[in-house]
Amino acid sequence: MGPRLKALFTAFGLGAVAGTVLAQHSISRYRRALFSSRPLRRLSALGYLSAHPSVETVRLLRDYMTWEQQPMLRHRAEMITRRMEGKLG
Repeated sequence: MGPRLKALFTAFGLGAVAGTVLAQHSISRYRRALFSSRPLRRLSALGYLSAHPSVETVRLLRDYMTWEQQPMLRHRAEMITRRMEGKLG
């Protein structure tokens, strides 16, 4: 394997790691922004909550669904809530 190919694979690997770290940072940063005025932050918060099923999360999502005005985000919250209710019984 030539030096250019090694450099390319190294750059690709570092880029993938950096992207993963930045994505995780963004999700954890906005996980509490469910009622933010910015839709992207609310979407990120929904992503975080979907990975943490609990009765309290279901209650929070129900409150969020009555508050949310954007149909896409409200539908996403409904899908997460249904999935969690199925898991929790």
